[in-house]
Amino acid sequence: MKIAIAFDSFKGSLSSVEAAHAFIDGFRSEIPDTEFVSFAIADGGEGMLSSLSTPQSVTIEKDVTNPIGTIVLSKYLIEGHKAIIEMAQASGLTLVPEHLRNPMLTTSFGTGELIMDALEHGCQEILLGIGGSATNDAGMGILSALGYRFLDADGNELQPCGANLSAVQTIDDTKVQDIVKEAKYTIACDVDVPFCGPNGAAYTFAAQKGADKDMINTLDKGMHHFADIILKHYGINIKDIPGAGAAGGVGGSLKAVLNANLKRGIDIILNTINFEKQIEDCNLVITGEGHIDHQTLMSKAPSGVLRIAQKKGIPVIALGGRVTMCEELKNSGFQDIICITPHSMPIQQAIHPQTATSNLRKTAIHIARMLTQRY
Repeated sequence: MKIAIAFDSFKGSLSSVEAAHAFIDGFRSEIPDTEFVSFAIADGGEGMLSSLSTPQSVTIEKDVTNPIGTIVLSKYLIEGHKAIIEMAQASGLTLVPEHLRNPMLTTSFGTGELIMDALEHGCQEILLGIGGSATNDAGMGILSALGYRFLDADGNELQPCGANLSAVQTIDDTKVQDIVKEAKYTIACDVDVPFCGPNGAAYTFAAQKGADKDMINTLDKGMHHFADIILKHYGINIKDIPGAGAAGGVGGSLKAVLNANLKRGIDIILNTINFEKQIEDCNLVITGEGHIDHQTLMSKAPSGVLRIAQKKGIPVIALGGRVTMCEELKNSGFQDIICITPHSMPIQQAIHPQTATSNLRKTAIHIARMLTQRY
């Protein structure tokens, strides 16, 4: 038997590599001669740097502004004239204490500082993974750090945050440097949601970033208005573009303003590691992430793994630290979807790395025994 392991990180608990080790250890305790091929994957969020790092990669560290305005040490990679940047490093939700999460106030400015630093290092191409953000500022923060100014009706410059989306009347790019405008940008999106509307950024993700219902309504109205301003200045309607709502609207704004190319982050990763070729002789694929729910099918890592494995006729089992089942998941094509956490276990206990490792190992033993009985 040969099994491919392709986990995303179990956010706040285990890295993809740690999760793979736990699973393999448990499985081999039952079927010792199993051959494994393991991949560290990501969908544009945490873990993308690790997934794409090579011996030629140079790691750059820089102090930047985090989502609530304090300083955080972040890193990115340079390979030749290309920079690989994780938005989560500078503007990630995990950087904000739970009681301070408020997408009306958080900013993506720090991510823009990383991009600017890479450009000043001579990079001409930026690959930006935008998963795991704490923001819903439509990329105002990123663009502000790159020299763009957002002005209200009186010509006053606005702070780049979600609360000011509705106040923007003019985008001033007269002070933007040529290195910003001439660079090539690829955005690795972890979801394919539109910019605004009932299925857009605010209604889909703002709650988990700290917004209440009134904030969500305000943010969505601001996103509609901001999209109209983008259309007026750049001639591109970003409201319904798949992926435009990723990272609270970063995808759409950067597509219009920087002519960025939006791609599924998981597809970038899987193509880079030649995943399709490497699983050709596998009997089974195991994938997973921290929480499997309807969002998993919005271009998250397990859905990308499933797409490729299905092309090869290889069954896929998905594991989640939590699983919120829905009809879309039931009909998605996974052979099985398994929650590794016992039903009665509190979430704070479950996310402890030692507990998560034990739960993954036990789940692997269960799957091994199930396969032994089946075959």
